[in-house]
Amino acid sequence: MISVEIEKDLKVYQGRQVLKIAQQFDTGSITQIYGPSGSGKTTFLKVIAGFIRPEKGTIKVDGTTWLDTASKIFLLPQKRMAGFVFQDYALFPNMTVRQHLEYATDDQPWIDKLLSIGKLETFIGHKPEYLSGGQQQRLAILRALATKPKILLMDEPFSALDPEMKSGLIAELKLVFKEIGTTVLIVTHNPQELEGIEDARVLVS
Repeated sequence: MISVEIEKDLKVYQGRQVLKIAQQFDTGSITQIYGPSGSGKTTFLKVIAGFIRPEKGTIKVDGTTWLDTASKIFLLPQKRMAGFVFQDYALFPNMTVRQHLEYATDDQPWIDKLLSIGKLETFIGHKPEYLSGGQQQRLAILRALATKPKILLMDEPFSALDPEMKSGLIAELKLVFKEIGTTVLIVTHNPQELEGIEDARVLVS
């Protein structure tokens, strides 16, 4: 079980907005996070990952406290076992496809499986500049999965994919999510995008 209760000030045009979320997520579940632009969806993911500190709140994951502002507990991002897929991919320009995955894990059979899922087996020697936008996006997803994280936080992860590739990848990823037991939070502007695979939806507004 993952329990999140946070308050975070957001910088908005001509005013102040406070992001308040109190939510529980079942271990191994897939939850779609949706809402209008500027509502704090990405900030919510970054708070869970430890990239942003909220003004107030707690985060508990399977009995372990990641954050408790009242008790001054803050688990560093690298210790949270959380994978993150950024909107801009955040790939390393000097690394090949395979090196991106090897940077995260030395489990070669797992790397090979991920490359197959992402249809990147024939691009293992390519650096990001030689990949299409869709290929870069798939690589970012695979890299986040390579460590078999407790939580996978995905920020608009399918926006650069064509409908056919998106459909096939989502179906395969769902099997991988269940296999490794990771809890998945996916930010999207389109509530219908994950219809049929998500276990729950959370509106951030």
